[in-house]
Amino acid sequence: MLRIWKWYQSCLSLHPVKTQIISSGFLWGIGDVAAQYITHSTAKKRLQYHKDDDNEFKVNWKRVAVTSMFGFGFVGPVGHFWYEELDKFIKMRLLLRPKSARFVAAKVAMDGLIFGPFDLFVFFTYMGFSAGKSTAQVKEDVKRDFLPALILEGGVWPIVQTVPFCHGLNNKRMLPGNKGLLLLPP
Repeated sequence: MLRIWKWYQSCLSLHPVKTQIISSGFLWGIGDVAAQYITHSTAKKRLQYHKDDDNEFKVNWKRVAVTSMFGFGFVGPVGHFWYEELDKFIKMRLLLRPKSARFVAAKVAMDGLIFGPFDLFVFFTYMGFSAGKSTAQVKEDVKRDFLPALILEGGVWPIVQTVPFCHGLNNKRMLPGNKGLLLLPP
């Protein structure tokens, strides 16, 4: 495991954007498989399937591919530049010392209040259109799902993001957030 971590760090040093794009896409895909399994298991328990029923878990690979593409195409590149610019803004404009409690609090707050809602809106919109829904259907889905998801996200992501923000893991800050996806169904 240590060898993989060192290899990952080396890749981040040489190709930070490319590495974050690839790791984001990969981890979003794994997160989606986990979400599908959790959904299946929860439904199975709730519906009390009979032994005769076809209740075997099957991965929806199309959905995994679509979700992975969101990680590759949006979270990886946009997240990289967002956090890079956020660090600069907090240091230069707010004049806060990196790794200080105020720096971390400002970063967590700005991430949750600015990037979090934007990311969530883009995710719901992308997933809706990727599923072949019309603009009206996507709008309805966003209206229905956005606020509950934002509330859930607001309770989880500040905790997940605080660790890399506290330790100044500049190039690695997206990995813990992406790994956090394994905990939440999209």
